[in-house]
Amino acid sequence: MSEVRGQKDDSNGLDSSFSPLSHRLAVLLACATFPLLFIGGLVTSLGAGLAVPDWPTTFGYNMFLYPWSKMIGGIFYEHSHRLVASSVGLLTIALALSLWLQEKRRWLRWLGIAALLLVVAQGVLGGLRVVLLQQTLAIVHACFAQAFFALTVSLALFTSAEWRAARGAPIADGGRLKRLALITTAFIYLQIVFGAVLRQSGERLDAHLLIAALVAIHVILLLLRLKRAHADRPELLRSGYFLAALLLLQSVLGALAYYSKFTAMLPGLSGAAVLLTTTHLITGALMLATSLIVTLRANRLSTLTAGTAAVPALSKQYSL
Repeated sequence: MSEVRGQKDDSNGLDSSFSPLSHRLAVLLACATFPLLFIGGLVTSLGAGLAVPDWPTTFGYNMFLYPWSKMIGGIFYEHSHRLVASSVGLLTIALALSLWLQEKRRWLRWLGIAALLLVVAQGVLGGLRVVLLQQTLAIVHACFAQAFFALTVSLALFTSAEWRAARGAPIADGGRLKRLALITTAFIYLQIVFGAVLRQSGERLDAHLLIAALVAIHVILLLLRLKRAHADRPELLRSGYFLAALLLLQSVLGALAYYSKFTAMLPGLSGAAVLLTTTHLITGALMLATSLIVTLRANRLSTLTAGTAAVPALSKQYSL
């Protein structure tokens, strides 16, 4: 591979500055953010969000020096949430720095900075929620968490060899597919917003269910379009099937969570309500990320140029 930065290597079509480091960091960041969503969901479901009354300290201790022996009950969940969030913040710093130093695409360098700013804002929101005791901040904090996870998945896709090495003629009907996928993604995020409102306040179940119905309709329409017009694009079709499977799982989890929490129809599941609602939350996050991936890939494949080459080996090794 050529040592001149920015020069193309004709043997594989990738920039000579290509390095898997940024992609590996982006994948690691997405993988670390996902369990953080789960832990945050547990904190909310267990009512442990205010178990630690101060911030950024923990009962007066430096957050990283708080004794493990005192992490009991709700303190365990809330303090663990802070520690994992700090790890995610450090990974975001590393990714932003890697992109800034190694990435040629200016927009992607700035997207890394945007991720860094978002994770800082998310940390501040979480702290203010503890200090100011404002329920609205908790809702915004939950919505920002889902948006940040979606952004980390996007960064993993943008830094992959698959994204750099996409080739071939533009897909037919790419504009319609892109619009449908974008609308589906927007509805999924809107459902997440109303889900956060419902979890924090117990209100707007009607809006949550209405948007859930719209999400189901659009996911089915999206899968049908992918099967009918884009069966030759396995990366799109696989994502479509995965999104439909997540929809089915999400529907079952949502129904069980509703009956266990708001009714007496399934008394045997009352003790599992916390796990059900939290799994429901992270399944929604996976749906958001998957739908966004379909949207981004549809946009990418609808704007291909014939001169772009592909690297099957690298794509298989590093693609999302």
